[in-house]
Amino acid sequence: MTSRLFAAALLAALAFGQNAAVQQDPQKSKKEKREEAALRTVQGTVYDAKDQAVVGAVVQLKNLRTLQMRSYISKTDGEYHFSGLKMDEEYEVEAKSNGMTSGVKKISIFDNRKTVTQNLKADKPEKPEKK
Repeated sequence: MTSRLFAAALLAALAFGQNAAVQQDPQKSKKEKREEAALRTVQGTVYDAKDQAVVGAVVQLKNLRTLQMRSYISKTDGEYHFSGLKMDEEYEVEAKSNGMTSGVKKISIFDNRKTVTQNLKADKPEKPEKK
């Protein structure tokens, strides 16, 4: 009787283990899932002084810890996006087009949104670079 009880418990445990394995994504480990959960996207639209979408604006994203810069050229609808950004790092984003700039906008570590929408208005004259 005890061996039957043990066999039934073993079969139940195996069946439960198989169900748990089926429910998990076999392609991603726990570490990969954790890392993915710690990433964000910054997106938005670049506008000019007349609130028209700007095609071909250069949008720059700067990581304030590493000082790494990434660039994106806005699409036909003025949209841009940067993905794979760490939630625990701060960023600055700025758009430039035809001698105009949006000014720098900061993305804080305290902003816990997975997708941050930051529309940029390139309506200020760019300052000449100092040499």
